[in-house]
Amino acid sequence: MPIPGIDVPGLGCGLAVLRDGKLLLYRRAKAPEAGCWSIVGGKVDHMEHAIDAARREAEEESGITTDTIDFLCISEQIIAQERQHWLSLIYVTDDFSGEPRVMEPEKLPEFGWFALDALPSPLSRFAADAVEALIRRQAARNAAS
Repeated sequence: MPIPGIDVPGLGCGLAVLRDGKLLLYRRAKAPEAGCWSIVGGKVDHMEHAIDAARREAEEESGITTDTIDFLCISEQIIAQERQHWLSLIYVTDDFSGEPRVMEPEKLPEFGWFALDALPSPLSRFAADAVEALIRRQAARNAAS
């Protein structure tokens, strides 16, 4: 059977978690993009809605429980050196309960809250796409007010 993301494009999801204008990011310890800072997220399971997968991944990776979440953008990650190809639906929330913590130290050993104009480096492709969408969203809101 083909391996999603390696033999065939995989379907992923992500959740940009915001608090007081800052974005929750975790440093990845494993491929794809080991060493990069990323939003919470992962693989969408067969017969699982992507929005439900985003909620599940957020809880598994950070320990938070989400309430209202909205669609943010689509991200396509082609990481040739790792033979990885993912198409991910990314959501956004500032409506959650609990305090983020390290839940999977072997995969995501550290985290932090970062202002969009003071992000750590390097960012994963996934997180960079989310940040670009968040900045566009904020600009549209500012223009409307």
